[in-house]
Amino acid sequence: MTSDVISRSEDAGVPWWLVLIEGIALVILGILLLINTGITTVILVQILGIYWLIAGIFKIVSIFQDNSMWGWKLFAGILGIIAGIIVVRHPVWSPVVVSSALIIVLGIEGIIIGIVSIVQAFRGAGWGAGILGAISILIGALLLANLYLFAFSLPWVIGVLAIIGGIIAIIAAFRMK
Repeated sequence: MTSDVISRSEDAGVPWWLVLIEGIALVILGILLLINTGITTVILVQILGIYWLIAGIFKIVSIFQDNSMWGWKLFAGILGIIAGIIVVRHPVWSPVVVSSALIIVLGIEGIIIGIVSIVQAFRGAGWGAGILGAISILIGALLLANLYLFAFSLPWVIGVLAIIGGIIAIIAAFRMK
C-alpha cells in the first residue's frame, strides 16, 4: 500500500519534502486533537467555516465566468455563505452541530450502503456481501442512536487517524527521497 502511495506521488510530481511536511502537520494536528481536544476542535471548525464562506463567495462569482448550471452554483454559493457565517459567528456550539451533522451523514450512508449490499447479496453477490451489509446497517443505526456520544468522540478518532496518517506520510516521504 505504501509503495502505491509513493508511486502515485512520484507520478504526480509531488516532491518528497512536501509529503514530509504534510505528515508532520498531520502528526501535530493529531497530537493537538488528543491533548487539547476542545480548543483544537473549535479552531478547526472555525477554519472550516471560513473555508465555506470563501468557497461560497467564489461559487457565486464563478457564475459570471461560466453560467452553465447557474442555479446549482447559486444555491451552493448561498448555502456555503450561510453555513460559513453561522459557524464563524457561533464558535462555541458550531463544533457540536458540525460533528453531529457529520455523524448523521455517516449513519445514513452506512444504512444505505448496508441495504444496497443486502440487495446485492440476494442477487448473487454472496453471503459475504449480505453479512457486511447487515454490519453496515447496524453501525449506521448505532451512529444515529448515539449521536452525541459519537459526535463528542469524533475529535479523538480524527486525532488518532491523523497521527497514523501522518506517520505513514513521513515514512512515504523518506522512501520517496
